[in-house]
Amino acid sequence: QVQLVESGGGLVQAGGSLRLSCAASGRTFSTYAMGWFRQAPGKEREFVAAISWSGSSTYYADSVKGRFTISRDNAKNTVALQMNSLKPEDTAVYYCAARRLRTAQAAADYEYWGQGTQVTVSS
Repeated sequence: QVQLVESGGGLVQAGGSLRLSCAASGRTFSTYAMGWFRQAPGKEREFVAAISWSGSSTYYADSVKGRFTISRDNAKNTVALQMNSLKPEDTAVYYCAARRLRTAQAAADYEYWGQGTQVTVSS
């Protein structure tokens, strides 16, 4: 069982930056691949970024590539999403998710989810 708690969301102007953090409970955090997803009002939840259990492999949606960076610290049981050059279309609730071992880009493949944190980018 893994419990996830996101933090770091807020209101930022276009072009600004935010850093989201996800704190995980459990002693086996290092065996889980982690992902970030987002959901805007009226839209489906979409993949943003993922990182392998070791941190050696990362994956990004085309819409955030070059602007967002996912990282993890297995010693602290945390995963972060650094978001730069934010755009109004990045506005959404951002969710942290975990699944055993392999990374994935489909929300249905993730077993554990946080409660989400709101990111609002004003134009």
